Amino acid sequence: MKFCSQCGSPVSQRIPEGDNRLRYVCDHCHAIHYQNPRIVAGCLPIWNQQVLLCRRAIEPRRGYWTLPAGFMENGETMEQAAMRETLEEACARVRNLSLYTLFDLPHISQVYTFFRAELEDLDFAAGDESLEVRLFHEPEIPWSELAFPTVGRTLECFFADRAGQVYPVRNEPLAPLLAHYKKT
Repeated sequence: MKFCSQCGSPVSQRIPEGDNRLRYVCDHCHAIHYQNPRIVAGCLPIWNQQVLLCRRAIEPRRGYWTLPAGFMENGETMEQAAMRETLEEACARVRNLSLYTLFDLPHISQVYTFFRAELEDLDFAAGDESLEVRLFHEPEIPWSELAFPTVGRTLECFFADRAGQVYPVRNEPLAPLLAHYKKT
């Protein structure tokens, strides 16, 4: 950041009074510009024994499979964001959302959240950000073609939890997740 979004004057990095972190502060109007993590909200859409995945039409990871998810917008809840992203990417409507996985990704300043959700019907299609959308049984999941470790881990947890029909909310540390997916 070089200029203040309030008045257009140059900014500099310093620790504002009463704070403990470097922030961009306007040299003229003294506005403090906070930069905080972005929240990604998505769904694990389920139909009977199958899960809905989208093949990405955009970077990063174009051509790889993912769960429908995207950045939360101002003025919406995480659940609303997950539902909106599912509609945008898979043209699918979901219901009975339940928070399922949370992943902190401090290296890219993001927090990922996935909700388990039921597909309302089989009326789905590829949205603008998807090349294709498809239901998969567990043995059909294209594990080596998943876009992100958070998606793979969410799917692993779901299939393991499904056996006992108990779905705890999971907030797992990032380091083991990344180490696991670097091996595969």
